[in-house]
Amino acid sequence: MSNTWKIYILTLISFFVGTSQFVISGILDEVAASVGVSLSAAGQIITVFALATAIGTPVVMAMTAKTGRRKQLLLALAITLLGVILTVALRGYGFLLLSRIVLGVGSGVFVVTSYATAANLAPAGRQASAMSNVSLGFSSSLVFGVPIGRVVAVAYDWKVIFWGIGLFTLLGIFAVAKVIPSTQGEASVPIGKQLALFKNPKIATALGVTFFVFTGYSVVNTYITPFLTSVMSLRGGIVSVILLGLGIASLIGSKLGGISADRMGIARTLFLSMIVQAISLVLLSISTGSNFVAIPLLALWTIAAWTFGPTQNYNLLSLAPEASGIMLSLNSTFVQLGFAIGAGIGGVAVGESSILSICWIGAAVAAAAVVMASVSFGLTRTFSKRTAVR
Repeated sequence: MSNTWKIYILTLISFFVGTSQFVISGILDEVAASVGVSLSAAGQIITVFALATAIGTPVVMAMTAKTGRRKQLLLALAITLLGVILTVALRGYGFLLLSRIVLGVGSGVFVVTSYATAANLAPAGRQASAMSNVSLGFSSSLVFGVPIGRVVAVAYDWKVIFWGIGLFTLLGIFAVAKVIPSTQGEASVPIGKQLALFKNPKIATALGVTFFVFTGYSVVNTYITPFLTSVMSLRGGIVSVILLGLGIASLIGSKLGGISADRMGIARTLFLSMIVQAISLVLLSISTGSNFVAIPLLALWTIAAWTFGPTQNYNLLSLAPEASGIMLSLNSTFVQLGFAIGAGIGGVAVGESSILSICWIGAAVAAAAVVMASVSFGLTRTFSKRTAVR
């Protein structure tokens, strides 16, 4: 089997792993009702998932660095399967939180390892595109996984979708064991040494950019459904159609990120992505009276946000190619911290102000990311010049 098909297999598995994370946002009301808690309390399972991914991923990656990519992928899928089993087998809010913690760790390790594996399998000069293919799998879970999950939850029971995720996760374990080659692992890097990477200002600022971008994204995305229903006054099936459209936009953005990085360059792609996010959210906040304008702006914002992900992964790999797994793990940590902090900020804003305020906050955070990216690439150029002089 060619390496291209192996990357496609990782992309397919990524779809189901991504669905285990993203589907909750589309069925949160059903989950809340089934475990007998408020919508606000149910929302904490999203925060718990993100924090588990942020904290657990670097720990597991450090502990398993020497085992090789294939074994890391198998471990990640086994943890994910355990999380699914806990989700469908146990009842109660406490066990639901536990299952989301387990799923968060499994998902985080799989994300990091699949990106690194795809980059290793790709030919020279095509690494960014290969990583964007894996990202395509995750974004596809927004296109298909979330809407399908919503339909299944309303028609049957929300746990049914996790039965399906569990089945395909099990098939994914067999597929990885058969087709993904065994590779030599990296030297184990203790948590202390991982934290020492922050002494490198290029790496620290680049990870700061990741944090700001995904904080801004999470502020808006966490409350996208109530935004559609209350601010834009959409109802019924049209909400599902819009969510499907935004999912398709994320799919386009994921693919566009890799293509743009290969052709236009990493820096230009990242800056364009962040600037478009900020501008589209500002325009959205002043054009909610017209859905014909607001909906395309939401789509543009989604495309720009998902263009950032694979491009930033490749950017970080270029900063520390000798520790690719650790760099991707740290980036995943900051992505999930952004998700958690953004959801919290959005919740406070919605409670204290109005749901429309999430657009202004998201735009402001995206603008802050642009400023930090300017610092990051400025440092990169400075260090490159010093190295050249030496």
